[in-house]
Amino acid sequence: MNVIEVKNLHKRYPNHVAVDDVSFEVSAGEIFGILGPNGAGKTTTVECVSGLRTPDSGAIRVAGIDPYTDRAALRRVLGVQLQSAALPEKIKVWEAMDLYASFYPDPADWSALLDQVGLADKRDTTFGKLSGGQRQRLSVALALVGKPRIAVLDELTTGLDPQARRDTWELVEQVRDSGVTIVLVTHFMEEAERLCDRVALIDAGRVVATDSPAGLIARVGGEQRVRFRPSTPVTDSVLLDLPEVSDVSRSGGQVVVTGTGNLAHVVTLALAQQQIIPGDLRIEQATLDDAFVALTGRKLA
Repeated sequence: MNVIEVKNLHKRYPNHVAVDDVSFEVSAGEIFGILGPNGAGKTTTVECVSGLRTPDSGAIRVAGIDPYTDRAALRRVLGVQLQSAALPEKIKVWEAMDLYASFYPDPADWSALLDQVGLADKRDTTFGKLSGGQRQRLSVALALVGKPRIAVLDELTTGLDPQARRDTWELVEQVRDSGVTIVLVTHFMEEAERLCDRVALIDAGRVVATDSPAGLIARVGGEQRVRFRPSTPVTDSVLLDLPEVSDVSRSGGQVVVTGTGNLAHVVTLALAQQQIIPGDLRIEQATLDDAFVALTGRKLA
């Protein structure tokens, strides 16, 4: 069953078109990713879905609710963690949770929520003294305090260190496992590949593809890359003559060979015949980044 339906959404600002005919559906119980570069229209799209912006045209339904004609009903089913959300520096964690809980007729037990997001020992800490990861965890708790069916998480891990980012990913998975449908807005390919059941790739305000991460990667055609540092110089022709090789490029002292099939084997064999040792050899499979390049013709900045 679809809990979000967006059809032909348009939103224009004075100097540019932010969202240009965007359509997608989100199924109950999934983590649905909206993935694209900064400025692609991701945040504007979810702000329209959340009832925070009025689109110029198009239709949106969230659990059957029109976000603009029944915002009170929307707040009962949708929780939102915005990219630029902030709290007063001196408000304590428990005060923020208690305040947000007061907005709902039947809120969640916010003490239990703090325990779920790993902030029980920070309940008396002021917002200004929380780390970046702790602030994001508090944002998630605030988005869930109304016991929503759906949570929108916008650029949840931007600015976090690698460990805090992975801790936050685990939290998102726990929230989904509790029965909440999640719309995750991100520009991190690894994040989308790790968390999302399906992804809408957005570029320049348009959806260029919607599929599972594996489905999008499959569109690249099983492409692989082999990276290495040659012990002695190697000419491109030695590698390009191999049927499995489609491209050879160089990055600093590294040689990057792109192709298909048993690429690593044929490349190392060809190098051995030239008495060249491939140092720091790495084999890379196609990623969402490759899929984005294939579908848009440019890298995700």
